[in-house]
Amino acid sequence: MLPAAAKQKLIALLGPRGYLDRPEDLALYEYDGSVEKGLPEMVAFPRNTDEVAGIVRITAEYGVPIVGRGAGTGLSGGAIPRLGGVVVGFARMNRILEIDLENECAVVEPGVVNLDITLAVQPHGYFYAPDPSSQRACTIGGNVAENAGGPHTLAYGVTTNHVRGLEFVLPDGTVVTTGGKAGDAPGYDLTGLLTGSEGTMALVTRIVVRLMRKPEMVKTILAIYDAAEDCGATVAEITARTIVPVAVEMLDGVMLRMVEEATHAGFPMDAAAVLLIELEGLRETVEEQVAQIRDACQACHAREVRIAKTAEERDLLWKGRKNAFGAVGRVSPFYYVQDGVVPRTQIAPTLLVIAAVGRKYGLTISNIFHAGDGNMHPIILFDARKPGDLDKARSAGEEILEYCISVGGSITGEHGVGMEKNEMMDRQFTPQTLDMMRSFKNLFDPANRLNPGKVLPTGKGCLEIRQSVLGGVM
Repeated sequence: MLPAAAKQKLIALLGPRGYLDRPEDLALYEYDGSVEKGLPEMVAFPRNTDEVAGIVRITAEYGVPIVGRGAGTGLSGGAIPRLGGVVVGFARMNRILEIDLENECAVVEPGVVNLDITLAVQPHGYFYAPDPSSQRACTIGGNVAENAGGPHTLAYGVTTNHVRGLEFVLPDGTVVTTGGKAGDAPGYDLTGLLTGSEGTMALVTRIVVRLMRKPEMVKTILAIYDAAEDCGATVAEITARTIVPVAVEMLDGVMLRMVEEATHAGFPMDAAAVLLIELEGLRETVEEQVAQIRDACQACHAREVRIAKTAEERDLLWKGRKNAFGAVGRVSPFYYVQDGVVPRTQIAPTLLVIAAVGRKYGLTISNIFHAGDGNMHPIILFDARKPGDLDKARSAGEEILEYCISVGGSITGEHGVGMEKNEMMDRQFTPQTLDMMRSFKNLFDPANRLNPGKVLPTGKGCLEIRQSVLGGVM
């Protein structure tokens, strides 16, 4: 419950246009890209670090939970206020504060849209590597919270590999900086610890990101298959040939047909699956690797291997990939995206398991995923208006994740744990490991006010979680 006195102090700090509290406005912040929901009692829009610190101090005084939020494109319930309280929206902290090409970095606020960094430095021959499918909307603050990835992080790495420093606000309102333009700083790696902590330890207010030079040559390849399992075999074959593309994406037949009908990207409607492979680097190296990739695909029974001839053709193929989730929305009123990871050698068996799970629950499951690093994204189509359909989708997703764990994988590769998968954490980690994670949470946030009920398993109902907010993580 947000006390009236706390609310008045927040209004005085933020001004009449710096917050939302009407029910119809708050309803817009009760969800993200997942299937979870939770209604805030107030949404605050700070304009700078001082206002973030002020919000944190006021809510600390009254023991009110707070949840940071970027664009709300997350897929694990990370930005949902599970216990009410105040959502801190970073939409107004959206400035690129500095572009330092000599040191190949930029300093940005958390509300900066991912793609805007690349657009700002593109004329100078640079780009920002992590590129989630939602990069036209998602923000850097959210990317840092979830340690977001994307298709092109197979070679470049995920967000943590491109964050050099942070400014953040602790739960008592203290402002701290760690890292910087120089990259590796002495002492404990707090930058690495907070990247991927899902807003449960601090609110990030400034980020130093790494910039990269554009490659000399880019080649995009579309390999077409009559059997989805051959795609998985191709990924292992490419790895065996010691080739590291910047991206290896797979779309199965169900998905590519939905994508093609929506975007007309050039995907064959009759294929069982396709691989979208991208190579970057020096011209001679890329041309040699294109030939090797063609051989690897044909060795694994690809019926056709196409190479994009122009930048426009390449962009169209990637438009299809990046707009895939939107294409699903044209076919199904609801869908549930999963995010398990398996070793590359287990991709083909996992696809068979996913198909079997779909048959078991009578649900259509399409697949689109980062095949290069085994990050599976089965998309479970359902209709929440049908009694029991959402429960079936959840159960199907859980079975798929349990299989991922059983073959040496993980319950998440880039979407985060959030409130969607926190009760599965004890299936992947030992009690001792979870206790270590809890000790970090308690060290930063002993009152458990920052994004409570996320990441760590609770084993409790929502009421019991609410009662533990002021007593640390139980």
